[in-house]
Amino acid sequence: MSHSQSQPSTGGILQRIFKLHERNTNVRTETLAGITGFLAAAYLLVVIPGLLAAGGMDKGAVTTGTILVFVFSSLLMAFYGNLPFIVGPGIGGSVLVGITLASNDGIGWQIGLGIACWSGVLFFALTVLGLREVVTRSVPQSIKLGLTASIGLFVAVLGFRNAGLVLANAKNNSFMLGDFTSPAALVALSGLLIAIALQARRFPGAILWAILIATAIGIPLGVTKLPASPFAMPSSLEPVLGHVDLVGAINIAFLPYLFVFFAAEFFSTMGTTLAVGGKAGLLDEHGNMKNINRPFVVDSIAAALGPIVGIPAATALIESSASAEAGGKTGLTALAAAVMFLLMLLFTPIALMIPKEATAPALILIGLSMFSGLRKVDLDNFTEGLPVLMMVMITLIANSFGTGIAGGLLFYIIVKVLAGKWKEIPFSLYVLAVPLGYYFATLVKH
Repeated sequence: MSHSQSQPSTGGILQRIFKLHERNTNVRTETLAGITGFLAAAYLLVVIPGLLAAGGMDKGAVTTGTILVFVFSSLLMAFYGNLPFIVGPGIGGSVLVGITLASNDGIGWQIGLGIACWSGVLFFALTVLGLREVVTRSVPQSIKLGLTASIGLFVAVLGFRNAGLVLANAKNNSFMLGDFTSPAALVALSGLLIAIALQARRFPGAILWAILIATAIGIPLGVTKLPASPFAMPSSLEPVLGHVDLVGAINIAFLPYLFVFFAAEFFSTMGTTLAVGGKAGLLDEHGNMKNINRPFVVDSIAAALGPIVGIPAATALIESSASAEAGGKTGLTALAAAVMFLLMLLFTPIALMIPKEATAPALILIGLSMFSGLRKVDLDNFTEGLPVLMMVMITLIANSFGTGIAGGLLFYIIVKVLAGKWKEIPFSLYVLAVPLGYYFATLVKH
């Protein structure tokens, strides 16, 4: 027997573990997709520590913690969920702990982490009981179709803002066009044009190449900052490790914060799972995903354990859509991304070198491509179309697709009842209307 026959190839092992043939993909495509998703999400290695440091946390320690959460959570998604989702800390949870609680409300970050941890425990309990899957399956088909467009809008706007092409106008609280001739905008526009040209020709790894070329263009323009050294030892976790105040977080006064954590992450994860799953061709004809409880289990475990290393609200990230766009369909994509994040423990300066302007074109193109779901919504039936349009508008106004999805569901219930079609609403949605109403009342207060 030859060596090749007695020793299974790496590709053969990966094929069996991740069922590549069943999903019509291969090792090269999945690996490229993982690297692309990593590059799209790499900016979070800068953003998350910055937000948490604003609340008094050690920036070096939370940078290490952020990387570890990315690695552990994405590996769990790879081998347990076998899905192309990158799992890591979301911006919303970091804003809540670092800015809202610690900086604005004077509540210590230790208690903020405790609230985030209890939210993760609640996630896990509902997931094990199967209630999260029940809620997801009870979401109307029109909302499922529309949430892809809603999330696409969020992603595209995020891309335009990262590129400096769209700015927030503080005077009238609205968006305004940025300076298209600024170095940052020129880098983003160059990357966008390159990505369009390569994608139109179906060039393999088009988005990945666009990010890398835009990063290189940014060097002479002063947008891409070359590190003094590509190598750096990771900072110690000691300043944040285990500093989660679970007892102090048990306070009736913190209940609104707990619900904000829970509701925002619940709907964000549901939306990301269905939107990215649809992009990767993993949904059935009813818009449902097989074994959808698995990604829910992964993100609930990540949300519960992340605060132990100082990182709140880990979840499946919408940046995973970059992986799906690049052809990722299995957990091998998540594995490749996890390996890239693991390397950043020693090569953090390289990841931090990639400017957000270079990844912005990927977010813009991916977001715009996700609008195609609106074509399948029956917009002529206003009881189906209005809630979808409201969901898209709330996403834009609140700058949160979790809030947008929650608003769309609540408006769906209201419109159906007012139209006399209350029998078309699943009973579980009536039950959901109570916490949704509380969620929006909490948003108004905070």
